Amino acid sequence: MPRRGLAGEGGGMPDVIGDLDLIGTARGWGIGDCVLGVVDPDGVRVAGVGVDPAQHVELGSVSKGLTGLLYEDALERGEVERTTALGDALPALAGTAAGAIPLDALATHRSGLPRLPAGMHPWRRSWDLLRHGRNPYGESLAQVLRQAARTGVAGRPKPLYSNLGFALLGHAVAARSGVEYAALLESRLAVPLGADSLHVPDTRGEIRPGAMVGTTGRGRSREPWVGEGIGPAGGVRATITDAARLVQALLDGDAPGLSALRPRADFVGAYRIGSVWVTSSPGGGERRITWHNGGTGGFRSFVGLDREAGRGIVVVSPRSVAPDRRATEWLLGRS
Repeated sequence: MPRRGLAGEGGGMPDVIGDLDLIGTARGWGIGDCVLGVVDPDGVRVAGVGVDPAQHVELGSVSKGLTGLLYEDALERGEVERTTALGDALPALAGTAAGAIPLDALATHRSGLPRLPAGMHPWRRSWDLLRHGRNPYGESLAQVLRQAARTGVAGRPKPLYSNLGFALLGHAVAARSGVEYAALLESRLAVPLGADSLHVPDTRGEIRPGAMVGTTGRGRSREPWVGEGIGPAGGVRATITDAARLVQALLDGDAPGLSALRPRADFVGAYRIGSVWVTSSPGGGERRITWHNGGTGGFRSFVGLDREAGRGIVVVSPRSVAPDRRATEWLLGRS
């Protein structure tokens, strides 16, 4: 039976909380503070090393994976089609180059849109992030739509990761469902999965109590990444317990929009892609995993599934340390 406990010194905040065996595994990874949840045939376990697993963390681009689920769920409901043009869902883009893009091209990162629109001045924002820890994504939906309307599209789209594209996909799906993206996430994922902490704040004022503050590896605080416009591509937050609940639902087949996991197009190298979820064979082996990762100013995240083995993992570092390699090793039974 899994061992649970907490330990600390001087009566202060415990430095470890949760499943003790899982804590031992995480400490052996050498990635420092983290929260993690694992799912295997024995059940669900969560733990925190150096941080409280009850706090909300930024999931970064794992948010795209949730948007992929919402997109496939909307397809099943008949609210959109794979060929639906972006401008048909978001009238502000009608008659523009971006407005002609079919939703499925956005879902598989083949839209021809850049990672970010030039109007956002990404290099300047990256400098402000690195130098001052500022949030580079504070736009409203209206602002993002104006930027997208002025953005060109590559003539022969090829696989190209686009934050802009996935933000637009999420808002398009929400518009077709008749609500804003935050409400869609709540009604179609958070509520059915019993994952109450799953949410996407549009402004700093909407950040819920109990939010963890992300830092650099050297401990410098980073502003929270919030913004209505970017929400579907990188703004979702949750506790690690609810993130693990999502992983369990994906493995059990209970999550809405589950077909998002099914690869249907080539991506980069030997990778295959579904509705943003990537399928790969680590090290060229026979085992296939399905995954997505993410990063914000102060957080790094990874969600991975070995669907054949019934194993899944979610790890979030609030210290900007990428957990991908160690989490993948756990999935493959190597740690």
